[in-house]
Amino acid sequence: MNELSLIRKAVKGNKKCLEELLILHSDQLYRTAFLYVRNREDALDVVQEASYKAFKSIGKLKNEKYFLTWLTRILIHCAYEVLNRKKKEIPIDLMNERNVDRPEQGVESLDLMEAVNQLNTKHKDAIILFYFQDLPISEVAKVMNIPENTVKTYLSRGKERLKKSLGGMNHNGKKLISRSI
Repeated sequence: MNELSLIRKAVKGNKKCLEELLILHSDQLYRTAFLYVRNREDALDVVQEASYKAFKSIGKLKNEKYFLTWLTRILIHCAYEVLNRKKKEIPIDLMNERNVDRPEQGVESLDLMEAVNQLNTKHKDAIILFYFQDLPISEVAKVMNIPENTVKTYLSRGKERLKKSLGGMNHNGKKLISRSI
């Protein structure tokens, strides 16, 4: 059964079809949640809460082709609820745990994730959805409920702030670190 027919049946009240859709997109949902909350347990909680909210409100989905956008928006709201409860503090023990869970990641990616998490909410959302989830700008705009040009602005400003915080450029735009070896 194709995804669109599953979505149609789920909107009409077929909970089994919604369950299949959630399973189908579970990896992407988990990765997105993890990018926001940055630990396994909280990411699983976010996915579970988003799934629950999707079950409760699937009948309100207006356009079936935007199912994943709708679900991602719910997931992001759930992630921010968890972050607000946790006060955005990450104990040092959990940072070491992340290195054990994903040994292929280097120090650079940890620095990048720290820098991304220091961005303000709108820039962080745009960066994560566009670069980490590979959503096109049009989808990012729908998820964030803003115009496409605003997404482009958030991406540009977010990248500029990342360059500054990671030491790639100073505030005048001149290189601080030479990449040549």
